[in-house]
Amino acid sequence: MRTALVLLIFSCTVTSLLAQETNDGPTNEKAQKSYKQAVEYLHQREHALALDDFKKADKQDNGHCGACQKQMIKYGLELRDWKTAELAAQERVEGAHSNRDQAIAHFNFGMVLMNEALDRKKDDLFLRVHDEMTKAVAAYANFPAPIYIDGHALAHLKRDEEAKAEFERYIKMTKPEDLDRRRALRFISDPELARARLAPPFEIVATNGQRISLDDLLGKVVLLDFWATWCGPCREALPHMREIAKKFQDQPLVVISISLDDDQQKWKDFIDKNEMTWLQYNDGGFKGSIARAFGVNAIPHTFTIDADGVLQDEHIGDASVEGKLKKLLAKARELQVAQGTVQ
Repeated sequence: MRTALVLLIFSCTVTSLLAQETNDGPTNEKAQKSYKQAVEYLHQREHALALDDFKKADKQDNGHCGACQKQMIKYGLELRDWKTAELAAQERVEGAHSNRDQAIAHFNFGMVLMNEALDRKKDDLFLRVHDEMTKAVAAYANFPAPIYIDGHALAHLKRDEEAKAEFERYIKMTKPEDLDRRRALRFISDPELARARLAPPFEIVATNGQRISLDDLLGKVVLLDFWATWCGPCREALPHMREIAKKFQDQPLVVISISLDDDQQKWKDFIDKNEMTWLQYNDGGFKGSIARAFGVNAIPHTFTIDADGVLQDEHIGDASVEGKLKKLLAKARELQVAQGTVQ
């Protein structure tokens, strides 16, 4: 599983109240030219070259380019350039003045370290996450996100009682409808889940009017299919997705197709015409909340999630997923029998 996804799994915990402004571009003339070149590279999808120029611009601006640092963190994570991502996050900490901004900066630094820790599986990195999240809460007490992430860090350190305490703190600070709150409740009863790579929580209202969240589907295997009507390979893969939905329709499997179309009517006409009778939802494009949560930047793109909500498989393109689904469905049926919930 790609590390970039890890950041997006946890990013939903950041509230709009604590959104940090990072639109401040470079003031140095040379830095401005480097920044402009980096943006051009982004348009060309040359992310590695863009990252190099964002680093260059930030250095030319004496480490004061907030917009550069934002991109250094984003693409440093995407490309696993931990040194660059850490440098930018540290600069954000050093440049923060108010308690609020310090809290956000420490949280962001902690999130960089969390991504790195999950990728490299090193306890010293999880300890650093714990340190940064502690500093974030010390600077701004009414900030539940770092408490939630600290719970994960402590769980990975096998400090389960402390992890449970952090998740309990998080529950007290959040509302019942909070999606991460539901996860926290599960982690308290089973800390092992906090060490698993759970799929990002989300909630949709499908075209049939059904409101459903990922955590409502516990006990069932979920296949997420990101696509769009304007995507040629997606249209070619449609018969395969239809076949999967039909083949496993009596099994504990939920197929959800998430469209990235921006033309709602065209999308609705297409799914009606092509008899796409399984769950359908429109996320509005690559910047949609679910697409961003799963780090989707190419389609067709599928994610397979097991009965515990753990990400098991990911494919770009029309992939053969039936074998994996059969194995996961067998486990899901065993779970249903054990829990007496066979349908």
